Amino acid sequence: MELYYSFSALIVLASLFAYINHRFLKLPSTIGIMLIAIIVSLVIRFIGAKSFPQTTLSLFNLIKDFDFTTVLMGAMLNFLLFAGAIHIKLSDLKNQAMPVILFSTVGVVLSTFIVGVLLYYTVPLVNYLVPSVRVELPFLYCLLFGALISPTDPIAVIGILKRARVPKALETKIAGESLFNDGVAVVLFAVILQLTEMESPQISASSISVLFLKEAGGGLLLGILLGLTASAALKRIDDYSVSVLITLSVVMGGYLIAHYFHFSGPLTMVAAGLFIGNIGNKAITSSITKDYLNKFWEVVDEILNALLFLFIGFELLLIPDLTAHMLLGVFAIVIVLLARWISILFPMLVLPFSKYFAKGSMTVLVWGGLRGGVSIGLVLSMNNGAYKDILLEITYFVVVFSIVVQGLTVGKVAQKALKITEDKADSENAIPEKVAQQ
Repeated sequence: MELYYSFSALIVLASLFAYINHRFLKLPSTIGIMLIAIIVSLVIRFIGAKSFPQTTLSLFNLIKDFDFTTVLMGAMLNFLLFAGAIHIKLSDLKNQAMPVILFSTVGVVLSTFIVGVLLYYTVPLVNYLVPSVRVELPFLYCLLFGALISPTDPIAVIGILKRARVPKALETKIAGESLFNDGVAVVLFAVILQLTEMESPQISASSISVLFLKEAGGGLLLGILLGLTASAALKRIDDYSVSVLITLSVVMGGYLIAHYFHFSGPLTMVAAGLFIGNIGNKAITSSITKDYLNKFWEVVDEILNALLFLFIGFELLLIPDLTAHMLLGVFAIVIVLLARWISILFPMLVLPFSKYFAKGSMTVLVWGGLRGGVSIGLVLSMNNGAYKDILLEITYFVVVFSIVVQGLTVGKVAQKALKITEDKADSENAIPEKVAQQ
């Protein structure tokens, strides 16, 4: 019952902040909600404890007691990935298959190790610059940070890129990468986390490969099977309520199966969503049923994103000391951006540039690689220990910077990098929506 009360309170706050943003700030919805939550968190930390002690304590306990990791990784992420995948066309993804695969696999692994190595050698520099605050961060924990911060989150950026009228191919790369790299990063994180918990870590390349193939391969195969089965069922009925129930059962039941067999839940949802969104959607003969199904998942996507970014903003209340590792957090932002640039550069060198990339794509891909709720959820899933608070603080710095600074500027960066003029964007905006999406 307490979970219901907590969830209800968060829904009320999300709706209130969404209204304030829509009425006054007029920022992208998720960014606006998160910014308001951050401002409220700062007010509570510095003013509320003295002026409104009871209200402050109640809100703090609400955030502290809410099991964000379980709710995000066990429920919200599955719905978000399915809702995102169901709206992606397989034909678009097929055309960008090689960049998406390389970005979401090789790119994630590269980013993990680059971030880990650079962070490891940055810690002594920070200790030298700020001798009053000694930081200790073993190499495995630096790698752990690399794994949890490498997955990108397109939620805040895709809508902005659409308004900036970036090419469809580039939008597909960013969306496709973010859908698949969650599963890869979660597997990497799990492996490295196991190593940190061993007294004498010993693990071979073969054991990592087997674990990865089981989690990733099993998740994809299960998702394809669920997608094909649900698509066959959707073809045989013409009822929007039953169609919605079928897709809900795929997400909720599919996760239970994936969890039981230790498959990747995120990859299961992505594969199932892609197949249902393309094969199942085409199999539905009724335009009313198809419209209801699409609108339902759009609403689910919007509501869960609002809750996710609300909680990211309130996560500020759980950080013990905002200034203790501020300099390391600033360095972490630079390191993550540099690692993102290298992890994008490698696939660009391997693939034929002119076939897959337009001039200026590198800038948009690097600056549009936002970090989000998955990174927060993974760091919170760690057992309480000597290094969790450090990783939580620098993760928060990177996530907030990427969502607020990168998220609010990526549209202008994209227009400048791709040389999209305002006149061109305005003229394309005048095209009817259905035509523009084709």
